[in-house]
Amino acid sequence: MTSPTVHRSWRDALAIYLRAPVITMLFLGFSAGLPFLLVFSTLSAWLRSDGVEVAAIGFFSWIGILYSIKFFWAPVVDRLALPLLTRTLGQRRGWMLTAQAMIVAGLIGLASLDPTQNLVMVATFALLVAFGSATQDIAIDAFRIESAPDDMQAAMASTYIIGYRGGLLAAGAGALYVASAISWEAAYLTMAALVGVGVITVLLRPEPARLSLNTQLIHEPRVRAFLRASRGKPRHLRRLGAWLIGAVVCPFTDFFTRHKLKALWLLVFIAMFRISDLAMASMANPLYIDLGFSLATIANVTNVFGIAMSISGGILGGLLVARYGIGPILVLGAAAATLTNLLFAALALAGQSLPFLVMAIVGDNLANGLASAVFIAFLSSLTSKAYTATQYALFSSLMTLPGKFLSGFGGLVVAAEGYATFFVIATALGLPAIALAIWISRDRELVPRPAPRAI
Repeated sequence: MTSPTVHRSWRDALAIYLRAPVITMLFLGFSAGLPFLLVFSTLSAWLRSDGVEVAAIGFFSWIGILYSIKFFWAPVVDRLALPLLTRTLGQRRGWMLTAQAMIVAGLIGLASLDPTQNLVMVATFALLVAFGSATQDIAIDAFRIESAPDDMQAAMASTYIIGYRGGLLAAGAGALYVASAISWEAAYLTMAALVGVGVITVLLRPEPARLSLNTQLIHEPRVRAFLRASRGKPRHLRRLGAWLIGAVVCPFTDFFTRHKLKALWLLVFIAMFRISDLAMASMANPLYIDLGFSLATIANVTNVFGIAMSISGGILGGLLVARYGIGPILVLGAAAATLTNLLFAALALAGQSLPFLVMAIVGDNLANGLASAVFIAFLSSLTSKAYTATQYALFSSLMTLPGKFLSGFGGLVVAAEGYATFFVIATALGLPAIALAIWISRDRELVPRPAPRAI
């Protein structure tokens, strides 16, 4: 059960950001955010500027579905020891370093291609980057949850968002600047070099304390029951069966045992929370380009200025959660992230208007920064420390899967109905999330009411 939230003073809430585990998440957040745009909106800008059809760009967003199905291999990241790396660095750091190597290889591969001549290979290397990035996310999320107690998770989530947005800034504005000044190939090679930020962080920070994999298996009741029932069977089959039960079965049964029927509604809420902004994201850069904005303007407004607003939203979200608890801020985040998508419909109707572009970017990024911080804290509170990587991967995968899937049809909707109608439809998709957030905020078992601060 989630521990009660302390109603802190503003000074105490700010002091949390000076602790080492919280600061660490700034750099790991950067490492997590860097690859995302490079296979999503930055890649779509590259493809569109090179003349690839908008409908094809829409389908490229399905590469992001890898982020949404990472729970399939999360048990492997959670429990499988890597030769040499796990013994040297630990389970979490070893997998982070392996994932970063995949990202570098994929980015170098993309830098060597001409999209108009090698669209299939572009998709292949983008898939490699996305797979490495999703794997890194699994390990980072487990590292974060295991590195600090529950009362620090909101601050760690906020710092993670700040770092993540910094990674988006580098992969968005930074890549566009390099592409405009030199070439897209140079932009992607530069991004490959920036993966070094995450590599250095992994090498410098210690592995969080946790039970060994064998000790965890021994203490799981279902594993012990299996071992008793399988006496006399071949040893290698018993070990494999015990591993599968501990790594795959137990994380799911644990969640449903703790939350019972509420678990189903929680999963629906997780799936709906970001469906609105994810469904519209693949068409944002094509909108800017089709309205006539230059790459430099897009970089300045949507990335530099927009990322600053996202960071501000992340800080605000972390402070509000630390001060008032998750419940009310969860409702605020759901409403803000959904309704601000209407600003893009207004931009599409206004045409090439810089004030409307700024207004849309400010509202969207401020809302998404706040919503992301509170939602990460909420998901972390649902996660059992015994199954951090697998359970959080399930939650974060489910969070993005519906929106990513619908995003693939964005180009078709825009081609048939126009940008304004598309963004209105995307907004409507998020309304159920607001209703579910209100219900969850009233359930004191899921989000306990903050305890009054002593005077």
